[in-house]
Amino acid sequence: MYVMVCGILASILLGQVQGQNVKPFPGQESQWMGFKRHDFEVGGSRAIVVEPKEAKAGRPWAWRGEFFGAFPNADIELLKQGWHLAYVGVPDQFGSPRAMKAWETFYRALTEEYGLNSRPALIGLSRGALYCLAWGAAHPDRCLLIYLDNGVCDYRSWPGGRLKRLGTGDGSAPEWAKLLKAYNFKDDSAAIDSPRNPINGLPKIAQSRVPLLLVYADADPVVPHKENSELVFERYTELGGPVERIVKPGLGHHPHGLTDPKPIVDYFERIRGESR
Repeated sequence: MYVMVCGILASILLGQVQGQNVKPFPGQESQWMGFKRHDFEVGGSRAIVVEPKEAKAGRPWAWRGEFFGAFPNADIELLKQGWHLAYVGVPDQFGSPRAMKAWETFYRALTEEYGLNSRPALIGLSRGALYCLAWGAAHPDRCLLIYLDNGVCDYRSWPGGRLKRLGTGDGSAPEWAKLLKAYNFKDDSAAIDSPRNPINGLPKIAQSRVPLLLVYADADPVVPHKENSELVFERYTELGGPVERIVKPGLGHHPHGLTDPKPIVDYFERIRGESR
């Protein structure tokens, strides 16, 4: 009885600390890498939240832009450190306004209903970077940091590439067609000239001094670094934004991340500490 009462009091206090009533995560429960996973729907989109065994004060969370579960060693270490891990599935949207609408709904649910921190850390692997940059430009006040890993930062480079005479990589005809549909572009020219290309949001992100971490390979034939991560590093530096990078010499698009994710996790923890 004593244990049960203490548990109830702890839940009440947590809600008071967050300034709201914190609900437990809904949906189907399972185990993911030794942690409790919840699969549910938010606004018609598939959502995943993985809980740490003991959440850190302030309930920080890492938000995957795409490819939940791919190259997850940094995600796992963050969970061990007390971070939540979250993902909402809006594939084939390339950071489009339609995707951001789903992200808005997911963000509101996680922060207002389930008590997670108002400033998540964003993780953008490959095309997931487009989502993270689009969100960062629209809501720089809702970003603790943005970590991009061999990220697609300019959709002209991929899926455009040589296919559309826009880059040095091959590009992809099927993915370019999906891009046009996702953004409702009437033709190639509309996509090429659009200010909605997520890379064009860098000035807004830099103005709010959102920290960027770029991890990328310098021999990536799919997402060429000079047209994506290195371009972002140079532009963000010129804009005065805080940016750090870890370059992997001679490697390609895969594997993502680092064999030892400690530098990535340490970066997350350092930025979290500096922001408090």
